[in-house]
Amino acid sequence: MNRPDPASALPHIVIIGCGFGGMEAAKALKGRAVRVTLIDRCNHHLFQPLLYQVATAGLAAPLISAPIRHVFRQQANVTCWMGEVTGLDAQSKTLTLTQARADVGAPDALRSAPLQISFDHLIVAAGATHSYFGRDDWAQHAPGLKTLSDAMALRRKILLAFEAAESEPDAARRDALMRFVVIGAGPTGVEMAGTLAEIARHTLPGEFRRIDPAQAQVILVEGGVRVLQAMPEQLSAKALEQLRKLGVEVRLNTRVVQIDGEGIEVQEAAQTGVNNAKSASSPYQDCAECYQIKSKTVVWAAGVAASPLGKMLQSSTGCQLDRAGRVVVQPDLSLEGAAHVSVIGDLATALSHYKGATQPVPGVSPAAKQMGRAAAANILRRLQGQSTQAFRYRDYGNLATIGRNAAVVDLATPLGPLRFSGKLAWLFWLFAHVYFLIGFRNRFVVLADWANAYLSFSRSARVVMESPAPEA
Repeated sequence: MNRPDPASALPHIVIIGCGFGGMEAAKALKGRAVRVTLIDRCNHHLFQPLLYQVATAGLAAPLISAPIRHVFRQQANVTCWMGEVTGLDAQSKTLTLTQARADVGAPDALRSAPLQISFDHLIVAAGATHSYFGRDDWAQHAPGLKTLSDAMALRRKILLAFEAAESEPDAARRDALMRFVVIGAGPTGVEMAGTLAEIARHTLPGEFRRIDPAQAQVILVEGGVRVLQAMPEQLSAKALEQLRKLGVEVRLNTRVVQIDGEGIEVQEAAQTGVNNAKSASSPYQDCAECYQIKSKTVVWAAGVAASPLGKMLQSSTGCQLDRAGRVVVQPDLSLEGAAHVSVIGDLATALSHYKGATQPVPGVSPAAKQMGRAAAANILRRLQGQSTQAFRYRDYGNLATIGRNAAVVDLATPLGPLRFSGKLAWLFWLFAHVYFLIGFRNRFVVLADWANAYLSFSRSARVVMESPAPEA
């Protein structure tokens, strides 16, 4: 006779998404008398702050990712499912999961198999995706950077641009191939632009015969008045200075109005206070109210939108969404009228509560981690019949790297903010990111790769895979 599984009587907590927030929530439930089901569309956790390093051939993809099942192999109360949530009913506490399964007899083909899962408590940490501000048609010409697939596709695009330029007889088309445009001067855009400049000026020279990679042009386009707007003005100015020293052309107060296969069209503010003047020999072509930048490689780093799960939650619970599609949560990160559902990370519009004051929680990985731990702790309090606690975000500061020996750091300390830039900031950024990687091997290899790149100017992951053959 089959005996009932004692674990089936335990409270069931489902976590959607294994980014920083979802992973921390699952880890916080280790050793607790609960069942945890962790669902993600991928089989790996991704360390997104270093994703641009994969896109620019600095690191191999496995070094910034870790198989989810391996991460939780010793946490017996966690079950991992790879799949996509396609349905959610908060009232009946069920969700529908579409899994990818190999068809028998056709191992490379996948079919969808819907699976219904019930839960007692739900943590939604589905993150965000690219936002093109209503112009989704731009995506095919200006890819963003959110997943390993994005990074690998962008790496291919960047490296093949130089290869195509080597054999291009037409000067204008060759210039377009060697002109790289990054849209958005947040951390991702600044890091991407700085690294592209390093590749062109330090990694590739001497490897081509018909082109000089050092003549490649890297342009960073920002609609605001300064780069790294989340940073203090003094560090923003330092970052701008370091970008220009690397050879990046930064164009502030410049709004993108069109993107196509030939490049981008931009429009500058009437009075920017910034010298964005175009010379007679400039590649920018004047038009009625804007000008065009000819480029075959455009990278989008300008905006993010919440996961579609936000609208699914709104339909199921009636929760409010902000203009970006993020879910407005209660002080304890749960939903009004659905306390058994918590939303964390980039999908949540949350406030930090401390000593009677509130402030918005930024969309950064430390905040997601803290929200994951807080949501898990509040669920445990509910299970024990205790009242929940309002979320408090502890801001430890911000850091961004610009390039070789160039970075900016803004640290929060008990004595006040500690701000510095340059080589010391770059070393601090480097060791901080190595520390937060998953696994000793990844930390060791990344450090070794960076040391080699620093000494030799080489980049270790410049292999471009062949494109798949078209189906017959």
